[in-house]
Amino acid sequence: MKYLLVLIVVAVGAAWWRSQQAPAARSKSVPPRRTTPENMVACAHCGVHLPRSEALVQDGKFYCSAAHLPRSAPDAVPPR
Repeated sequence: MKYLLVLIVVAVGAAWWRSQQAPAARSKSVPPRRTTPENMVACAHCGVHLPRSEALVQDGKFYCSAAHLPRSAPDAVPPR
């Protein structure tokens, strides 16, 4: 009976100690959030949505990668 009581006290103490340590560990691992959302665009070839800053633009259409650009145009540029 005495050993069970000691085990319970140790378990409660360990749980309390871990709960005190957890907020500090969580705050370090969370990346900072962006303050403003970014506009999303759809690829004209496959329809995948991606951030406008990562899309390639050609003839006013957005593409997710160089592989999805029309073959006749090597002059695609990222939007500004």
